[in-house]
Amino acid sequence: MEKPKPVFNKRIFWDVDFDKLDFDLRARFVIERVFERGDVEDIRQCRRYYGDEKVKEALTQAKWLPLKSIYLACAIFENSPEDYRCYILAQSNPLHFQY
Repeated sequence: MEKPKPVFNKRIFWDVDFDKLDFDLRARFVIERVFERGDVEDIRQCRRYYGDEKVKEALTQAKWLPLKSIYLACAIFENSPEDYRCYILAQSNPLHFQY
């Protein structure tokens, strides 16, 4: 029996053909995009479909995530920002002073 596909808001995937998106083949892309641009219900759908282990794995290995997404993932999975590759990369490459 196949598990039902997640129901995401199409605005999250504005730059790809949503109807042709393979949720299993492109799991890392989908997970990162949902945590970057999705709302609470989208994140719930993502966790239900992929499972917490796969979501945590994808997020900790992501090359880039906004800081708010990292902190949200830390709250969900009860870990620290230093566990996320993108956080470490951002710390080692600080931006110029922003006005």
